[in-house]
Amino acid sequence: MTKSNPLMQYIRQLRPGKIVLWCYLIWYLVTVYFYFDPSPTLWLNSLGISLVIGSGLLLSVGTFSTRGLYSWQSLRLYLMPFGVSSFSSLIKGHGYILILPPIWQQNLFALGCCISFIFMVWSIKVISQDRNHQTP
Repeated sequence: MTKSNPLMQYIRQLRPGKIVLWCYLIWYLVTVYFYFDPSPTLWLNSLGISLVIGSGLLLSVGTFSTRGLYSWQSLRLYLMPFGVSSFSSLIKGHGYILILPPIWQQNLFALGCCISFIFMVWSIKVISQDRNHQTP
């Protein structure tokens, strides 16, 4: 029996909801790429909001369990408010409509990145299923 790559195992087990969350992150990173602002104030304010809101979310879901504070699920409770806060600061005054930049090439780039990610996940799942169905 061969040892499975942890990253490939994680990707094979991704459910649709987590795939959507990864696409959120991709969309956010594309926005950061196009509209990055090196202002320490923006990032420190986002970090502060993240700490306050993330701690509140952590308390509300009762994640202070035996698994500990540092699980991936707990980290997401801090990353999401950080992303929302910094995203809203980065796009301010750039003509965004909801989450869409006014420049169609940027929309296509972000959409293409998300579709590429979804295709990669789908491909890995299909290939792993094919390997599991082969007889030794």
